[in-house]
Amino acid sequence: MQENEVPRKILFVINPIAGDIDKADLEEEIIVICEEHGINYIFYKTTGDKDDEVIKSLIEKNKPDAVFAVGGDGTVNHVGALLIGTSTPLGIIPLGSGNGLSKDLNIPQDTEEALELIHRHVIRNIDTLDINGQPSIHLSDLGFNALVVKRFSDGETRGPGAYAWIAMQEFLSYEPKFYTIETDNERFEGEAFMVTIANANAFGSNANINPTGILNDGRFEICLIERFPKTAALGILYKLYTNSIDDSVYTRKLSCRKAVIHNINHEVMHIDGEPVNFGEEVRVTIKPKSLKVILPVPESA
Repeated sequence: MQENEVPRKILFVINPIAGDIDKADLEEEIIVICEEHGINYIFYKTTGDKDDEVIKSLIEKNKPDAVFAVGGDGTVNHVGALLIGTSTPLGIIPLGSGNGLSKDLNIPQDTEEALELIHRHVIRNIDTLDINGQPSIHLSDLGFNALVVKRFSDGETRGPGAYAWIAMQEFLSYEPKFYTIETDNERFEGEAFMVTIANANAFGSNANINPTGILNDGRFEICLIERFPKTAALGILYKLYTNSIDDSVYTRKLSCRKAVIHNINHEVMHIDGEPVNFGEEVRVTIKPKSLKVILPVPESA
């Protein structure tokens, strides 16, 4: 994979509150790098009000060679969704609480190292998903984790500690729900604790739900954690954090290009960390190699 040319113009979309990380000096660092390499730069700081419209307008007006999302998974997914099907690549400077997609793409989690991607990188295409007309780049799911994501999103406290506390509270009373799943290859009918639609591997917490997933193979996985006794919870958690969840007797994986999930209990769902309510039917299709991403230059290059 050959190193790509230095871009001439970059739009930086910065989420000033992502991860509760101070970004006061970050803009200056970006400016220094851009000026050193002759790159024109545009900054936009998200406000939570019509950000998608503003970013789209900035892209159309300025026609940047790349758009960098500076923030967490939410920022990355919002920016990435606008670039699906275009020739403009997505860059990531991970500054959120989890940074799941950037980890799966082997993007440095150290800010100084990640900033080097501005002027030295390669570009490759990855798959994305369409879920009931909404784009998904990373991981989406129904069931227990989606409920925790919803409770976390509705709360005022951020960070992994708050997420873990909500998860413990909900786990004590949560009961698996019944799902019917039809794919282009097979069918599942039964109870599940979690139903994860995986285009990638691990959640931002590093829990690896889909260890063998590949981001550009033209397929996605539906990863099921079926009903299990409460006493098995620690064992399942251990396997999630040691990349061995596929070895659990309580898991099942469906690999496919399209699927329909019948969510008869109308369980809450999240798409890349954003809670949504789709009702009873969830339709998923793959969009092969539809998003360009900026990655580190391989060591062998």
